[in-house]
Amino acid sequence: MSRSLFEIVVLPNGDIALKRANEKDEPLISISFSDEVQEFLLDAKMDVAKVMIDSGLELFEQLGSESMSMEEGSPEIVSPHVLH
Repeated sequence: MSRSLFEIVVLPNGDIALKRANEKDEPLISISFSDEVQEFLLDAKMDVAKVMIDSGLELFEQLGSESMSMEEGSPEIVSPHVLH
């Protein structure tokens, strides 16, 4: 199975995005901070976006492994996901 390389970039409009490296396709994820939040974050905007993307990818991997477990027929109780 081939692995994709991803990169985190700043888009021309200031949003931060996750996209496949060396591809011109639309970003897979984009994060937009309000002006108020950007003033609060100052230089930490990229760091916060990286943590958000990393957390999302971890959850994505967990969801993938949970669905594989369910497909294999293992009785697994899945707790509902909470969005804050």
